[in-house]
Amino acid sequence: MSDIVTAAMIVIGDEILSGRTKDRNIGHLADVMTAIGIDLKEVRIVPDEEDEIVAAVNALRARYGYVFTTGGIGPTHDDITADAISKAFGVPCAYDDKALALLGDSYAKRGIEFNDARKRMARMPVGATHIDNPVSIAPGFRIGNVHVMAGVPSIFQAMLDNVVPTLRTGTRLLSATIPCPHGEGIIGGPLSEIQKAHPDTIIGSYPKYLDGSFHTELVVRARSQEALDAARKAVADMVAALPPR
Repeated sequence: MSDIVTAAMIVIGDEILSGRTKDRNIGHLADVMTAIGIDLKEVRIVPDEEDEIVAAVNALRARYGYVFTTGGIGPTHDDITADAISKAFGVPCAYDDKALALLGDSYAKRGIEFNDARKRMARMPVGATHIDNPVSIAPGFRIGNVHVMAGVPSIFQAMLDNVVPTLRTGTRLLSATIPCPHGEGIIGGPLSEIQKAHPDTIIGSYPKYLDGSFHTELVVRARSQEALDAARKAVADMVAALPPR
């Protein structure tokens, strides 16, 4: 049996839902998870509303091996992720001494007042552990299987780099691509039969419009080379048997 590890992502922020900010973190997380053998199974985008965040966190942490959140851990009034995560886990949200010291030292070195707004970035659920932030110091945190990180892409990526070595990874998906000069309407039926005959694989079809006609890129994914090769041959044979255009 393949060792399958799953994950989900929660993107938090009204600015994402309104279109004011374009998300760049989903694709990055998907790339990293695929590379290390973790299946990213679901992504939810939720507003800056505590009940919505709590509901999403509790639903996804029970369903998947890991949950990653982005956004809502800054210094402003609408940065409520730490409070929401605390509520989801049923623990208090409090100032973390280590985070206060890190932030206090950083602001002191820059001659900037460490005011109440900036101190908000040191709040996290009691019992959480830090996710280091080499970009702007303010840490993310981990509690249970939930990893809470910043929404700014450069900071999210740096935090994720520190998280990856701590994760349990599974068997990576292998993939093979077979080009098809026909549209999905022609290959849909036989492709469905091939998928049924090869249940240990995932077969995707991705239409493209090239040179005035539809083509399809067929991608076979599997966790074993044997399963991949068998399904790839079946798909390639199917494509070869189609009438020429």
